[in-house]
Amino acid sequence: MPPPDGCNHNPHEDDVNSPTSPFNFLDQNYQELHQNCLAENTLFYDELFPPDDSSIGTLEDNPYLDPSLIVWKRPFELVSDPNLIVDGVSRYDYAQGNVGNCWFLASIGALTFEKDIMKQVMPPEQSFTQDYAGIFHFRFWRFGKWIDVVIDDQLPTYFDELLFVSSKTSNEFWPALLEKAYAKVCGSYADLNGGLMSEALMDFTGGTHMYYSPDYNPPPADLWKIMECAFTSKALICCATNAATTAEEKEKLHGISEEHAYTVTGIFEVTSDENPVHLVRVLNPWGKVEWQGDWSDESPLWDTVCEEVRTICHEVLNNGEFWMSVEDFTSIFYCIDICCSCPDFLDGSSECHWTSKRHFGRWNAETTAETFPQFRVTIDELNEECAIGQRPENTLVSLMQNHEKRNRMSQKYYNICFFVFEIPLEMRGQSGRFSAGFVNETEPVAQTDALAGFREVMKFFRLEPGEYLIVPCTENPGDTASFVLSIFSKNETHFEYIQETSE
Repeated sequence: MPPPDGCNHNPHEDDVNSPTSPFNFLDQNYQELHQNCLAENTLFYDELFPPDDSSIGTLEDNPYLDPSLIVWKRPFELVSDPNLIVDGVSRYDYAQGNVGNCWFLASIGALTFEKDIMKQVMPPEQSFTQDYAGIFHFRFWRFGKWIDVVIDDQLPTYFDELLFVSSKTSNEFWPALLEKAYAKVCGSYADLNGGLMSEALMDFTGGTHMYYSPDYNPPPADLWKIMECAFTSKALICCATNAATTAEEKEKLHGISEEHAYTVTGIFEVTSDENPVHLVRVLNPWGKVEWQGDWSDESPLWDTVCEEVRTICHEVLNNGEFWMSVEDFTSIFYCIDICCSCPDFLDGSSECHWTSKRHFGRWNAETTAETFPQFRVTIDELNEECAIGQRPENTLVSLMQNHEKRNRMSQKYYNICFFVFEIPLEMRGQSGRFSAGFVNETEPVAQTDALAGFREVMKFFRLEPGEYLIVPCTENPGDTASFVLSIFSKNETHFEYIQETSE
């Protein structure tokens, strides 16, 4: 598996930073600010995310919360011995607070499994003891760019309890500080209310995102095997439920919450009465409330497996984590997100390594159906190692939009999609854009399954060696937003933006 900063990446000229050389968010330089505080013997005060109502935002889901009773305190004002981390980072360290950001916390649960990625997001050598100055920093990948986010350690409290994410160990503060840094990026704590797991997963890794859902990308028959390979290969996996609309749908939930995000924390095969059973372990970010069906903590089915397996897998604890069969898992969880540095895991033990290309583009008010951006992709022959991979798909295309507004909840994503057309032999090598006639009259060889108002849409498919045209679109020509178009491939790939031709 390649290192956490991604596939063998050939960057576009604008994509020159990395987790180790990020851009300073809001032009705040952590090293300079930290050293200034130490030199002046002061604690950092973040004027760009101040301890007041503007950083909280409007918490519409909590009408009984009295904003006048919110008090911002530093950790040493809450406990006598604050620590960033106590006994390592764990998925059991935290529980959700007074904002609907289960999508973000479920993603943190997945993040805790991957220590290298965790260090990438939360740089080491920060503490409440050595060189403490009330300042911390975190790193996220936002719309194709790594950013370093500086915060002070003042946290909102309500009757001396943390208002938002809380630690189960009272003197451990990494979850609250990580949440604050992400809230700063998104505009406020209230801007974390509601979202898709894929947003945080991608912002943690800057990698490849795959999702499966009935409406947009139905899960394949071998989903459990894909998840097993992904989990073994250090991918982050989350899942979410939809609203239950019928009595039958509500009945089969058996303790699973509607419209809620969860973390996938384990994949395991057991033998039950001589029959193989594929299990998935799932964590509720609330830190409680669990599945009550087959293979749950108190299910009698655990008596049908050997004692060794029960020792490894079976715990009866009300910690929000539970096992279930993959059949129950896929029937209840509507969306499954897998995010990894690179999709190499899809080829099992193959020596093939995927590569990635990325381009930053823009739709503007003058964009019409005839002038959507166009990209030429040349797919080379597979080498022998890649040709023996386990899956036929060899290409993943991702289209991510960015309205460039500070407050996350103030921007509504456009319905977006992309089309992939094969370029005929007689048209290969031509310069300039392809005509509207070609685009309108040619059947695409691949496309997103539907126009979707998501931050990102993706499609996983096979392209034979040859030349192709990718056209990223908005539903309404003239919608204005920047976008990032990424292509991941296990073939050698040449990727270029087709410039407008002058008259």
